[in-house]
Amino acid sequence: MDQQFIPRGLQRTSFERFLVWVLPWVLMLGIGLYAIYQCLADGLYHTNMDNRFAFGLWIYLDLTVIALGAGAFFTGFLLYILRRDELKAVINSAVVLGLICYSGAVAVLMVDVGQPLRAWFTFWHPNTHSMLTEVTFCLTCYLTVLVIEYLPVILKNRKLRQIPRFLVFEFELHKVMPVFAGVGTFLSFFHQGSLGGLYGVLVGRPFAFREVLGIWPSTFYLFILSAAAAGPSFVLVTTWLVQKISRKRLVQPGVFTYLGKVSGSMLMVYVLLKAVDTLYWINHTAPLEGAAAYAFYTSQSFGSWILFTEIVLLGLVPAVVLLTKRLREIPAVLVSAAFLTCCGIMLNRFVMTIQTLALPTLPFDLLMSYFPSWQEVATFLAVVAYGVILYSLSFRYMTLFPQERDIRQ
Repeated sequence: MDQQFIPRGLQRTSFERFLVWVLPWVLMLGIGLYAIYQCLADGLYHTNMDNRFAFGLWIYLDLTVIALGAGAFFTGFLLYILRRDELKAVINSAVVLGLICYSGAVAVLMVDVGQPLRAWFTFWHPNTHSMLTEVTFCLTCYLTVLVIEYLPVILKNRKLRQIPRFLVFEFELHKVMPVFAGVGTFLSFFHQGSLGGLYGVLVGRPFAFREVLGIWPSTFYLFILSAAAAGPSFVLVTTWLVQKISRKRLVQPGVFTYLGKVSGSMLMVYVLLKAVDTLYWINHTAPLEGAAAYAFYTSQSFGSWILFTEIVLLGLVPAVVLLTKRLREIPAVLVSAAFLTCCGIMLNRFVMTIQTLALPTLPFDLLMSYFPSWQEVATFLAVVAYGVILYSLSFRYMTLFPQERDIRQ
């Protein structure tokens, strides 16, 4: 019975083996839902965050998955707007990844608010001077766009295509996909930037504060560039993992190399601008705020090694590898460089979220410590489990990789 829902021309494992794969993730999701229930029913005292350390693991998770989920908007932009047809092979997968990342981020934000029944306040009583208001509106609208982009993927299911109305609806949706790709690019552009701009305007946090370029701080532009660099790499790494787990070739090798080239180009631009921004902050912005930049790296937890790792080891090195054609054509090197790119963006979001709040802002302040509670970790893992389950179901019952039909092992 299960096989009737699997697209024609594709081979999938037995339903029993699929259940064995999904069961541990369902268990992890269940534990996470229990932790979420505790936080919503009893209060956020279950977390280790407080009034001074208001951002923790959950906000770090939001910033990270939103950056990695940028593969959806950037891949759609390249395919539908710039007409890079090579990306047809991964656009469905990119949409699913984007939907997972953004819906997971919104779900965690509802828990982080502490009173989700009042979440509508931000829409009805918006603070027009807050960047988070723009982020809220853009996140909600872009999640709606991703749901619409996900509909054609669902409607391609062999059983649903037997219903004439669904078949016509799916055909008509394809005609307007370029419009949604353009809208998604616009929305994602601004909320990615505003998330970075949020830290850049924190005058009371000299570690994060940046000078204004135009009407936005430099972190606004850096967050956009870093997300555009990480998105294609995340799609590349995910596709490679799915190939290994399913033991199938899902795309032609040229798709991997093109994703690596795009990611490397964006990453190199980001690394160069990040280096310039850092040097300007060290020599001008921080001293102007009355802080010596070296003082932020005196603690053992956040030494200068973390800056070197972010910019050089997880930035410049993978950028050079991805831009070198000879190295890009070696699968292991290509995937490793893409993985390092994702790690570099994850480290950047950690620095902006955790290190910014941990560092003292006044001479008599001490370095703040924070370690997430098990409820925070369980909620974090619940988003991961939810993503794996949704992607597994999508891969099994939908056509995420059109080239899979034509490729033979």
